[in-house]
Amino acid sequence: MKIGELAKLTGCSVQAIRFYEKEKLLQTPRRSESNYRLYDRSSLEQLAFIKRCRTLDITLAEIKLLVDLKNSPETQCEGVNQLIDDHIEQINLRVFELNKLKDSLTSLRSSCQPDLKVKDCGILQRLSN
Repeated sequence: MKIGELAKLTGCSVQAIRFYEKEKLLQTPRRSESNYRLYDRSSLEQLAFIKRCRTLDITLAEIKLLVDLKNSPETQCEGVNQLIDDHIEQINLRVFELNKLKDSLTSLRSSCQPDLKVKDCGILQRLSN
């Protein structure tokens, strides 16, 4: 299949597919006589794997590591477990930071009442100090 068909089947843009090839996340496809990229079922599966990783907010560097590990099926999966554990820790940190941000915004919001004029707005006053 050509790149347009692969893009349609996976929901990835042609540019994303080319980028993943350039980053060595996708194997370089064979070429037709007229130099079109030709993809097979393996390419489709590789791209689906990448997309699933991206939906989990796994970085490209982490995906590269996972692809390398996946290509070494006899290796112990501790590397995979560690990568996911590290990713979970990063998410926990982001959740903590987002909760702090929410608390700050909630506190800021409570400093202004809806019936005030902008000149008396507690939010703007607190942001200005």
